[in-house]
Amino acid sequence: MNDLKWTRRTTRKIARELRRLQVRISATTVRRLLKRMGFSLRVNHKRLESGNKNPPPRRVRNQQFLYIGRKREEFSARGEPVISVDAKKKELVGKFKNPGVSWQREPHLVNDHDFRSDAKGMAIPYGIYDTRTNLGFVVVGNSTETPAFAVDAVVS
Repeated sequence: MNDLKWTRRTTRKIARELRRLQVRISATTVRRLLKRMGFSLRVNHKRLESGNKNPPPRRVRNQQFLYIGRKREEFSARGEPVISVDAKKKELVGKFKNPGVSWQREPHLVNDHDFRSDAKGMAIPYGIYDTRTNLGFVVVGNSTETPAFAVDAVVS
């Protein structure tokens, strides 16, 4: 065996490659052997943390949260609004498949691939929540996500 990785190949393709190497084997036998060796079909699991590889020490993060908490109490004591702003998942605008169903007489036809180049633009939703009044709303823009866009969302 060389360093060739067999992952993401069907048992039929593995068997074909092995036959090319003069090993007489069927796809069924490949499947049985793989199972015997502890392999099985798997899906991806989102469990790895990504992003900043050198996060700040825990005490620094805790200081940040304590500072935010103090500011929140200060503003609330003065009767000023305290808001939370959160950018939501960006969505392609156009004929793209989205999860969910709706009652229709005919199916809604969409593109077979979700290529960004086929989009009319991007919808960028910002959730804005006033913690004091327990009210919130969502602003959807279509420009790039910039600090100016975030400020405009809050002002509206």
